[in-house]
Parts: sequence; C-alpha cells; structure tokens
Amino acid sequence: MTCDHCERTVGRALQSAGAKQAEADFRSSEATFEFEGEASEIAAAVRDAGYSPGKVETLQAEPVILSGRSGVDYDLVAIGAGSAAFAAAIRATNLGAHVAIVERNTVGGTCVNVGCIPSKNLLAASETYHHAGHHPFAGISSSQDGVDMGALIDMKAGIVSKLRKEKYLDLAEHYGFEIITGSARFTSPETIDVDVRKIRAGHFLISTGSAPWAPPIEGLAESGYLTSTTAMELKELPESMVVIGGNYIGLEMGQVFANLGTKVTIVEALDRIAPLEEPEISEWMTRILTDQGIGVVTGAKVTRVEGGERKAVIAEASGQERRFEAAEVLVATGRRPVLDGLDLDKGGIETDERGSLVLDDELHTTNAKVLAAGDVTGAPQFVYVAAAQGTVAADNAISNAGREMDYAALPRVTFTTPNIAAVGFTDEQARAQGYDCECRTLELEHIPRPIVNMDTRGAFKIVAERATGKVLGVHAIGANAGDVILAGVYAVKFGLTIHDLADTWAPYLTMAEGIKLTAQTFTTDVDKLSCCAA
Repeated sequence: MTCDHCERTVGRALQSAGAKQAEADFRSSEATFEFEGEASEIAAAVRDAGYSPGKVETLQAEPVILSGRSGVDYDLVAIGAGSAAFAAAIRATNLGAHVAIVERNTVGGTCVNVGCIPSKNLLAASETYHHAGHHPFAGISSSQDGVDMGALIDMKAGIVSKLRKEKYLDLAEHYGFEIITGSARFTSPETIDVDVRKIRAGHFLISTGSAPWAPPIEGLAESGYLTSTTAMELKELPESMVVIGGNYIGLEMGQVFANLGTKVTIVEALDRIAPLEEPEISEWMTRILTDQGIGVVTGAKVTRVEGGERKAVIAEASGQERRFEAAEVLVATGRRPVLDGLDLDKGGIETDERGSLVLDDELHTTNAKVLAAGDVTGAPQFVYVAAAQGTVAADNAISNAGREMDYAALPRVTFTTPNIAAVGFTDEQARAQGYDCECRTLELEHIPRPIVNMDTRGAFKIVAERATGKVLGVHAIGANAGDVILAGVYAVKFGLTIHDLADTWAPYLTMAEGIKLTAQTFTTDVDKLSCCAA
C-alpha cells in the first residue's frame, strides 16, 4: 500500500471477505480487523484486490470482566471528573464496563470551569470592547462606554454552567455511569476510600488534573496575588496589573485586562515572550502587545514582591534591579499536576524525583491496575490531549489494547488577538532532530485577506526538509490562525510536501490561503503573482 486509496481498497477487500472493524494503514503496511474464519480467506481477498498479503497474526485481547463476576464494585473508577475522566468513562461504558467517576470539587475539570471555556469567552468579549475604539476603518464611528465587570463575569458563569451541564452532567446520565462526590485516597493497590465509602475496582484512572503554580518568590504569598482562576472572578476592573509569566496563559490573561482598560505589564524571565514559538512569532507578538500599550519586559527574573496599597514586583534585568508597581499581580508561571491526598504509596503507585507519576507508554502507573490521563500525566496541557489519553487509557484498561499516545502532529494555539498557532517542529527543533531543513516566512502584508481586513499584523512560517520538501512544521500569528492551523496539522500528520501545499486549491481571500502562499515562496516570488494566481 502506498496511499489512502490503497487503504480504502484493502479495507473493502477485507470487508468483502466477512471481516469486521477493518482498518488499513498504508504507512505501516498493516491492517487490523475482526474475522471468524481461516487466514487463507483473508489472504485471497487481499490478493484478488491486487495486493500482496503479508503474514496474518492473531491478537488476543483481554476480555472485559464485568463487575459482579470478579468481586469488584466497578470495572473502572476515574478519580477526577474532567475531560480525561469523561472520555475514559464514555469509551469504557461503550465497551460494556461498569464505570464510576469520583470528584471532590466541581464536575468538568479545568477546561469548562476555569480554563478554556471561561478564558476564551472573556477574550472574545474583551476583544469586542477593544475593537470598538481601535478599528482601522474609515467612515465608521464607534465608542467604548465602559465595562461592567460584574455583568461580564456573570455572563461567563452562565456559559460555564450551560456547558458543564450539557457536556458533562447530562452525558453521565445518558451513558449511565455514576458520579460519586467526595475525596478519594488509595488504601491498597485495588481499593480506594471515598470519604467513608470503600470501593474496589478492576482498574483506576488518576485524572485529577492540574492547578496554577506559583514560584517561591519572596513576599509573593504575603502580598497576595491572582491566578488565571481567581482573575476571572474579579467583579471590579483593576486599574493596573503586573503579569508574571509571558507564555500563553500570561499573554491571554494580560490581553483580556488590557483590552478592557487595565494598564498591563508582562514580566518574563526568559529572553522573549511566547518562548516555545519561533523567534519571528515572539517578535511579532511583542510588537503587537507594545503597540497596544502593554509593557513587555523580558530577561527579568522576579526576586521579590512587596505588598501595600499598591503592590510592587521587583526583578533583576540586565544586571539592574527594576520595580513595577500595580494594583494587582497575576502569576502565570504554569500549572502543576494535582496529586495531593491520594495516598499513592498505599496504592503501589510511584512518583519520580520531581513528584510526577511514573508512567509507561500505555499510561499505566507502577501499579498495572492504575492508569493516568490528562494534565496529571505531565503531557501537553490541552483538553484534546486529556480526552485522547482518557480514551486510550480506557481501551488499555478494559480491553488490554496496548495503545500508545502519538503527539507527532499535535497543534497548539494561543488565543490572543491575533492568535498564535503552531504544529510540528520549529526550525531549531528540526535541526536538533538531525534534519537538513529550510524555512520560509511570509508576512501577512503579502496575503490578500489581511490586506482587505486592514490588519496585516503577523506572519506564516513553514519548516521543511530540504531534500524532499516534506513539511516538518507550520507556524502562524494572525487573525484566525487557530482555525487555519488544522491545515498544517494535516500536512505534518500525512507527510505532505511544500509542493503538495503549493499545488493544492486554496479559496481566495481566506487566511488559509496564507499556507499555500508560504509554500509557494520556496520556489516563487509571490509578490510577482497576480492576487489570485494559482
């Protein structure tokens, strides 16, 4: 097999022979299927389709043991009720397992309660307010009549409540798995206590998520500070704010408040904000935030925080001490796994020297009956990673599927205005992996849609292998970059080349056309093309 057409042809051939759940993969030259019959029948079907059959191997999956037959209360119990737990519970229930989820706080986890949903709602609202006073169009008058933070926060709470019910609580009822309220702790490798209730399960899933982490800075705790969670509950808009941390959480939260009128300064210890992105992306974001009036200070290590009527953040930068005063200090220095109170040692579950769970490639802990999924694993902290891990963990727990996670084409988005989005390797990462690569960067001023929108802030960048043109990474900063990056995901995942992208249709006057145009710059000066030339 050499292409996806081959996959479909082989899949149909297997189905014609009576195979069920047939899936072919041309990259591995393998197919999986369920079949009751002789291997020779499968081989004949593949041969008749014009392909050479390989060896047919039988994989024995561990049968599902339904509770009641093995002395357990549940086949799977998830500890923590976020996206990882719900994905696992849905998959396990569909496999015939009896499932429960234990939650000590609020059902829904980080994303719906204090992460993706509320922050993006506030970002959208704040962008609307900011744009009213800062749009580029002639002949249109608009004004900013002030911000009612109480109403804004109440609106956000309504969205959160609605989605928590529709995407979590209602689903538990639909699929029939139980939600148990209380704090879980292991009492043996096969049992947990939830408050006064003892539960025995065939497998457990640790899906307790993460929480904001604050570094041990002198005076920080005593002075008081905001996190991304508490900042989104403020009913009054602060006059000024210092944000400690210039990665995606700090950038998003800083821009929320700046958009609404707060004077914001972002202080980052590394030499640039958005430090995981390409340098060109970081430079653009610095320029954009600075033009908006947001202070950006890099290479500044915060040494202490002072309280009082106005708080002060003191940092060392370029060998000098600098002082930043503000009404509020927001700490956005990352999130750490939540493992407190679980009594992991009683469950036979080990952690490493950093206190992180020790996991194998199939998400098992050192206790084979206990798996983990979501932010608690230390994997990239995205809700779609948590959900994928939950599904994989359920397959491995209930069906002994032996599945592993693949993060090779994992996209990431920072939902600032404009967005930052990326997938695959940066230039530096590709070279570190041994690739001889070349890159092209195309500023948005060369792309028709941003020109029409009168907003050419940003750029596209493609990292490609020099010899083959294979796309190794796609990076963007610009309006709707988070939506556009899906095309880059396909390019990286399916091994497309810059020539594939350059020769593929792209609708005119879309941001997505930027990927095609950037691919064309490897061989063409796109400034010398007419505006819609293919």
